[in-house]
Amino acid sequence: MATPGGKFNTMDEYIDALPEAVRERLQTIRRVIKEEVPEAVEAISYQMPTFKLNGKNLIHFAAWKTHISLYPTPPGTEAFQQELSAYKREKGTIQFPYDKPLPVSLIRQIVAFRVHEVLGR
Repeated sequence: MATPGGKFNTMDEYIDALPEAVRERLQTIRRVIKEEVPEAVEAISYQMPTFKLNGKNLIHFAAWKTHISLYPTPPGTEAFQQELSAYKREKGTIQFPYDKPLPVSLIRQIVAFRVHEVLGR
């Protein structure tokens, strides 16, 4: 699997440039975020699908050769260290390998955490 090439203006353009199996995973992440934060706005930032809330970056995600990365900012990964122990992480980044199911429930929790951060609740 490969990362999409080119310059993207919309989330649809980014997702449509990928193989079907990867598209399905990205669409799942997109759906989860929309369900959790219907008021979030889709964007492309740093050439990655991004959701913004109140004009601030809420969360980014991207497809790579062997995994999908979720970028919930450093506090978004630090708050879930135990739950994320099975996944490779770096500062503000979580890697979900293609050979494992997406942890949808955990992604929902991370999104909710980020909403609270962005809204200052």
